[in-house]
Amino acid sequence: MSEPLFRLKGLRRTFRQGRSELQVLRGLHLDVAVGEIVALVGPSGSGKSTLLHIAGLLERPDDGDVYVNGEACGRLGDEARTTLRRSHFGFVYQYHHLLPEFSALENITLPQLIAGVSKRTADARSRELLAALGLAEREGHRPGQLSGGEQQRVAIARALANRPQLLLADEPTGNLDPATADDVFQLFLGLARTVGLTALIATHNPALARRMDRTVVLENGVLVEAAQS
Repeated sequence: MSEPLFRLKGLRRTFRQGRSELQVLRGLHLDVAVGEIVALVGPSGSGKSTLLHIAGLLERPDDGDVYVNGEACGRLGDEARTTLRRSHFGFVYQYHHLLPEFSALENITLPQLIAGVSKRTADARSRELLAALGLAEREGHRPGQLSGGEQQRVAIARALANRPQLLLADEPTGNLDPATADDVFQLFLGLARTVGLTALIATHNPALARRMDRTVVLENGVLVEAAQS
């Protein structure tokens, strides 16, 4: 069997609150294959966001490690982790976090410029993603001129701009009404499958989870495979 693109091995994370301890992750394991889209579900407060932060190298676990392409990332310094995040990961959050003073096109182009891509190439990539997400006519609009669904589609395009190997998403349609969430997720999922993206997506929406390749449930600090209907 080939090495998974992404592996979480033995992750443990405990938060201390005064004299008490809250064990959020208890030796958690997960393998995600190339091109696989995995739904992460669990009740509020179960630790999904903590898990995604550790998976995305934004936070360090107390024990265990994150592996990308078979390489352990736990001992990497901050600069190396930042470089790895920039080159391998894309992130989408519940709130779009777009820069309000920049247009849709500019919000997608900026992370590419930071990664060293020329403006001409970056703008072309941004327009390609906007078109794929149905926003070709909105490239010059600032976030305040876009609907909630349009803003989140721009955020998804931004996450994909640098062609990441892995996308991590934390309730990416959680702030949208059900109909808009369905439309946005359908566009996103179609684009992800077209480019062969590997993804771990936290969601409270069982209908969205069922569209993914499989579902894992975070229960008592460990992941349990859910039957996919």
